[in-house]
Amino acid sequence: MSSKGRELLKSHALRQTDARMEVLDFIIDSQRAVSQPELEQALVHKFDRVTLYRTLSTFNANGLLHTVADSSGSMKYALCSAHCEGDDHHHEHLHFHCTSCAETICFDEVMVTRPELPLGYAATDYNFVVNGVCRKCQL
Repeated sequence: MSSKGRELLKSHALRQTDARMEVLDFIIDSQRAVSQPELEQALVHKFDRVTLYRTLSTFNANGLLHTVADSSGSMKYALCSAHCEGDDHHHEHLHFHCTSCAETICFDEVMVTRPELPLGYAATDYNFVVNGVCRKCQL
């Protein structure tokens, strides 16, 4: 397991199980948001679907991963920033979904402001996704 993965699990007070370490390594190495089906395909011979689901849920509940709903129709998971704790996620950054290769990437450096809703409305979650063609696919 990568030292970054071990440190992330330790800093979030999570046990270092084989499934947690492999899932976290896969996401770190991918450098993009990944879906559960992608994880299932990559780790099919090691862990079952329920183990992967529970691992992703645990990571999300502990502020290690956040979810991204992009236009592919599949929920994807990406590493959280250092500001996330438990269910208190802070992802006021842009997500980019490539309509050609279907990759979804977090642009942590591109900050967006939370929309101001009309009186009587309260947001519980928001997601900023730009659809287009990534650098790699434009070549």
